[in-house]
Amino acid sequence: MPTAVVLARRLGSGRAATVLSAAVMVMAALFIAGKAKAADLVVAYDQSQLLRLPRPVASVIIGNPSIADVAIHGGNLLVVTGKTFGITNIIALDDDRNIIQDQRIVVQRDEVRTVNLSKGGKRESYSCTPNCSPTLTIGDDKEYFAMISRHAETKTRVSNGGADGGDSAE
Repeated sequence: MPTAVVLARRLGSGRAATVLSAAVMVMAALFIAGKAKAADLVVAYDQSQLLRLPRPVASVIIGNPSIADVAIHGGNLLVVTGKTFGITNIIALDDDRNIIQDQRIVVQRDEVRTVNLSKGGKRESYSCTPNCSPTLTIGDDKEYFAMISRHAETKTRVSNGGADGGDSAE
């Protein structure tokens, strides 16, 4: 026998209707609250993820801008870039300052294509896609990080036509 019928017989139809009505309202509230809360947006370190919103955005607030950055493209399209590891949030507002979306951002490392070389207490990171090349990763040995950083800066200058490429590889 259906649960509603059993409940109606035990409580009497008036009380059962009140209980059922309250239960339906609670379930509807839980359903609506569940729908309004978006899942975490997972962004890989040093990569971007697109976030499309239901309506145009006027402004965006990032809880911790050192963890993630955001750029608005085309009104309702956000580009979220992971800057360092951690968790923060993003709040998107419309012209009337109504919240369009409030969502957690989790920036994590792409462990599948990363190899860590440990030398005592010092770590060096390599991106292996498929060949392994040094990569800048927060937490690497500071001398290794500085060397790879200098190489990356030189490469950027050369590609922008700002240097003759005279820096030697270390």
